[in-house]
Amino acid sequence: MANNSKRIAVIALLLAALFLVWASPVAMDPWEQGQNKVLALSSLVQKNYYEQKDGQKLTFAAIRGLLDTLDPHSYFLDPETSLRFAEDYTGKYYGLGIQIQKQEDRLVVIAPIEGTPAWRLGIQPGDVITQINGESTKPLSSFEAMQKLRGEPGTKVTITIQRESLDKPFDLTISREEIPLKSVPYAFMLDEQQKIAYLFVRSFGRNTVDELEEKLKELSTRGMKSLILDLRGNPGGPVYQAVDMADEFLPKGALIVSMRGRNPAYNRDFYASRNNQYENLPLVILINQGTASASEIVSGAIMDNDRGLIVGEDSWGKGLVQTVFPLASDMAVAITTAKYLTPSGRLIQRDFSHLEDYLLAKKAPADKRDVKYTLKGRKVLGQGGITPDYEVKFSYKPITVELIFKGTFFSYGRKFSQRQTRASKGYVFPQEIKSDGEVLAGKKLFDESFEVGPEVLQDFQEYLDSLKVEYDRAKFREAESEIKNEIKRELFSAVIGSEEGIKVFRKSDPVVLKAIEVMPEAAAFVREK
Repeated sequence: MANNSKRIAVIALLLAALFLVWASPVAMDPWEQGQNKVLALSSLVQKNYYEQKDGQKLTFAAIRGLLDTLDPHSYFLDPETSLRFAEDYTGKYYGLGIQIQKQEDRLVVIAPIEGTPAWRLGIQPGDVITQINGESTKPLSSFEAMQKLRGEPGTKVTITIQRESLDKPFDLTISREEIPLKSVPYAFMLDEQQKIAYLFVRSFGRNTVDELEEKLKELSTRGMKSLILDLRGNPGGPVYQAVDMADEFLPKGALIVSMRGRNPAYNRDFYASRNNQYENLPLVILINQGTASASEIVSGAIMDNDRGLIVGEDSWGKGLVQTVFPLASDMAVAITTAKYLTPSGRLIQRDFSHLEDYLLAKKAPADKRDVKYTLKGRKVLGQGGITPDYEVKFSYKPITVELIFKGTFFSYGRKFSQRQTRASKGYVFPQEIKSDGEVLAGKKLFDESFEVGPEVLQDFQEYLDSLKVEYDRAKFREAESEIKNEIKRELFSAVIGSEEGIKVFRKSDPVVLKAIEVMPEAAAFVREK
């Protein structure tokens, strides 16, 4: 490992040095010239820097510095990020099997994953992890905590749990096991009457299309007649998975994406290669600024082939393709080797010459975007991501964001499900109904018809008061509709299950509602073929 690090250091610094070489009157091999400069600089640092520095960190910094001169998407995979990359790609990791979220300075368990070590040991939603191996979690981000909880299979980690029903925290020492990471965590019938199905793809990995096909088969058995494919917040992944996903919906022979690089070896055109799948299924795709890379390939292929409609906000605009080159057994670099073009020939990459604007996802000026046309002659724009057919913005008011950040909706849902609020005592939950279906007199049934009315809203405010959460009452009233939606989501998640919570929330999601509204137009694309 040490020899690998030294070798990488020399190569990285050498490559960086080559960028700085200017014309010399003395003929000299550029490699030898660069190597001499690197060795000289290394010697200077070792002899004269005022304190000892970690050689590996300097090596990694040199590699990152070189890649930073290329583009925002060429990057270095050090041992830690290489492991995360492999986990995302393979769809599995080694850990405890819990979903966690940082709520202010608390690391809160959202839910244990069924069948995992955390689930078997009885870790509960709402548990607060106060320590990991004796280290406080207060200063840790969710990502940092996740990294500490993950590790090699069979290794152990000790977590300290604070549970509201207990006086004192307690420790659990848990052996890490293989945990599956689902790319398609949610798929359900959104509208039973119209048979409109909803499917959410979180990211792209090795098994994404297999998971997609499994969910589509399940939905088909339930009578699916049209589909809302949610790619919002999907950062992308392997190109071939995007090609295979688009192939599910496009007729054989349809162009999906083209790649063009300086090296002709990277030039490729990808076409749909299969038929008799879901080519005749009316389709609407949802996107937003978090939709990038592979998910933009799918969206662009569907849009440019006039196969379906796109609803939401402009996507990120990443039209560059990276190839991963190994440097060592646990290190690699991902270098941009090509750009990709949608079927209409548009490059969707946003301008990154002003990096701060790019990272802040600023919208590309309309007058600087290329104009292309779909198969049926519809106008589409390049150089700024995928612009949807119907723009629908979805954002929260500041007070709602603050209440989410404090974890108040989540914790209220737990309290309600445990009968620890005034309003909750007036409801009968589905699992409590007697075999004859009778509901006790004076009680209301908590079922799919439940809505957050004045009584529950007041109950929530009383809960906020009990926590001494300060908030502006006037702003609360202004945000009342979205606050009600958040309460409803968490109540259904706590009482019935997380997927049911997602389902009821999507039924009030303005982007989803627009998708349902325009589904007949999407269906017309299929009829007009």
